[in-house]
Amino acid sequence: MSAPAPSPLAIVDAEPLPRQEEVLTDAALAFVAELHRRFTPRRDELLARPAPRAERRAEIARTSTLDFLPETAAIRADDSWRVAPSPEALNDRRVEITGPTDRKMTINALNSGARVWLADFEDASAPTWENVVTGQVNMADAYTRSIDFTDERTGKSYALKAPEELATVVMRPRGWHLNERHLVDAEGTPVPGALVDFGLYFFHNAQRLLDLGKGPYFYLPKTESHLEARLWNDVFVFAQDYVGIPQGTVRATVLIETITAAYEMEEILYELRDHASGLNAGRWDYLFSIVKNFRDGGQKFVLPDRNAVTMTAPFMRAYTELLVRTCHKRGAHAIGGMAAFIPSRRDEEVNKVAFEKVKADKDREAGDGFDGSWVAHPDLVPIAMASFDAVLGDRPNQKDRLREDVDVKAADLIAVDSLEARPTYDGLVNAVQVGIRYIEAWLRGLGAVAIFNLMEDAATAEISRSQIWQWINAGVEFEHDGNMVKASPELAREIAARELADIRAEIGEEAFAAGRWQQAHDLLLTVALDEDYADFLTLPAYEQLTG
Repeated sequence: MSAPAPSPLAIVDAEPLPRQEEVLTDAALAFVAELHRRFTPRRDELLARPAPRAERRAEIARTSTLDFLPETAAIRADDSWRVAPSPEALNDRRVEITGPTDRKMTINALNSGARVWLADFEDASAPTWENVVTGQVNMADAYTRSIDFTDERTGKSYALKAPEELATVVMRPRGWHLNERHLVDAEGTPVPGALVDFGLYFFHNAQRLLDLGKGPYFYLPKTESHLEARLWNDVFVFAQDYVGIPQGTVRATVLIETITAAYEMEEILYELRDHASGLNAGRWDYLFSIVKNFRDGGQKFVLPDRNAVTMTAPFMRAYTELLVRTCHKRGAHAIGGMAAFIPSRRDEEVNKVAFEKVKADKDREAGDGFDGSWVAHPDLVPIAMASFDAVLGDRPNQKDRLREDVDVKAADLIAVDSLEARPTYDGLVNAVQVGIRYIEAWLRGLGAVAIFNLMEDAATAEISRSQIWQWINAGVEFEHDGNMVKASPELAREIAARELADIRAEIGEEAFAAGRWQQAHDLLLTVALDEDYADFLTLPAYEQLTG
């Protein structure tokens, strides 16, 4: 066989990385280039104005409502179709752990005892070129069992357990909205990050995974419509033919983490039906999406403090119940939301309270019919496992629980005003604190960050800045020190300045100067206070990300 022609893609503004030649081969880049040529124009059509995303947003702004799509009613009414049967490696998903693809996390997640690891190139990973490329190196090393890691600080070494003890990997590429500026075509147009992440991973590992008795499995983030799912399905069909593996080998789980996707769950499964595995309830991005889409809707859509919006809130309950009902009706897995708590090594009382909350959350999900759920830390795996073991026993899932008792109306999904909780001053302070601290870490290349005993990622930063924006623009008033205080740009700036000073005192002048704190402070205030609401925080943040 002749050598592949040189790829029409160029690597720009990037320092050479160790072992990048193993990932950025001519053949792999030729594949990514072909994905780019075939599918980026369609991606652009879906995202650009006027387009489905923008049109839907304009309609929501005009009407302050959403409904199930009349043009796809026949798909919802047809009871005959099902998604493809689950492969054995993905049949039992009772506990899934999430995290970025750095070397230590790769080993720990695979060893965690969870059934699935969401290997995250998206919200838990700041997309520096180094993270993009070395993440791919780490995934390949894991599959060839050539991965190990020694912590320079502690001297502790990490290695993989026996193959049968390892989690099954479901890889999450970036969303359709993000580009990869370091990989461009002959016209200088960047390749979508989704196609870079998917393309490199699929090209190098699809056959390798089949040889291991598994397959190329994916989580699809930020999906807003069934048309975006259709695009992914076409990518899968082409990719499987390109590398010569059977159609239907790919399996995709879609995160229902936008309010518009919640109205198209059946259609999304239908578009992906030969490749669909399930749907997941992505809590923080879902709340962010509600704020983003209904930000002009007035007081009716004002969310309280993010930690006050539990999964028992009526509109969140409607969303998760509908997800389980939809998945099981179509033979797909329903995967629950994230337990983001990070255990404290110093405060057992904090752990005790948090573990009880995690257990209650996972007990509820298992009882509602979910087939599995997410955790962010290995110490939470046994807690979630016990909740699902109690319901599932030896069964791999509970897809036979059809939840025909569930009847969710369109209005139920956006009944935000059914909440009794209201925004608080402390909630505003927390949003500013989390926003600054997370963005600072992200700008240094860290996408998953422990803040106040919670594992935060880009989704929690999005809800933080969105709530600041919403509360100011809705004229929310808080009680503070016995007085009523109105949310305003001035108040946000005052809290942010105080937080910056507190951080400087907390970590010391040297560490403060070495960080990206002022930059993070300024960026948070920009995306939280600008009248023109940025669709995604990560878009302006990416322009400031070095590496």
